[in-house]
Amino acid sequence: MKSKKAVYLELKPEEKQLIEQLREHPDLMARVQSLLTITRNAEGPLKTADEVEDLLIEEMRRLGSATMSHWASQAEERVSRELKGQDPTVRSRKKKR
Repeated sequence: MKSKKAVYLELKPEEKQLIEQLREHPDLMARVQSLLTITRNAEGPLKTADEVEDLLIEEMRRLGSATMSHWASQAEERVSRELKGQDPTVRSRKKKR
């Protein structure tokens, strides 16, 4: 019988890629871990299906928000690089807060 550690070492390439991507984005990893925690429901009082659904919906919203924030920052960086490549005199400014 294989140990859990041995099974972990036998990850498929797409599983390894997913783990690497989640390590690069700890905020997304935290959201995914929260989803898994909700689905496990191993601790605390037993929840109704409606309560679990509400928790999952809220966590999916948080995951969506974190994902969109990450996407937007990457898109902004990409556009900035492309514009600078087309016209080196272009200057980027940060939004004042």
